[in-house]
Amino acid sequence: MAVQGSSDVLVDELYETTQQLRNFVEGRLRTGGASVARLRAMRMLARAQQPLRMRDLSEMTGVAARTTTSIVDALERDGLVERVRHPHDRRAFLLRLTEQGVQCHREAEEVDSLALAEATAGLGEEDREQLRTLLARIRTATS
Repeated sequence: MAVQGSSDVLVDELYETTQQLRNFVEGRLRTGGASVARLRAMRMLARAQQPLRMRDLSEMTGVAARTTTSIVDALERDGLVERVRHPHDRRAFLLRLTEQGVQCHREAEEVDSLALAEATAGLGEEDREQLRTLLARIRTATS
């Protein structure tokens, strides 16, 4: 049973499930030196197919600029991300994955995929569709 943090036990269970799922994936990623936050940043840089401004990365990941800077600093220190000069603004820098970052991203995506498949293995196709439908209703009601 979920710890009650709201006035609705369903909301508490949704939150607890999300936190537990994140912790599960985080534990799997950690064995390879990654984390959910690092994977999200690398994922956005890989999908962009062009270098991004720090502000754009922050918006895409939904993370505060200060937190994004810390994540990028760590990724840069580990040789996974590099800052390159902006071609039109010599005061600005853009971010891109290094070759090592591309490889690390691929490996982390594989770990993430396997962890999520394991976590949801008990759900059949009908269960998955029903859950997606119910979650979509909540998103619609709150948009």
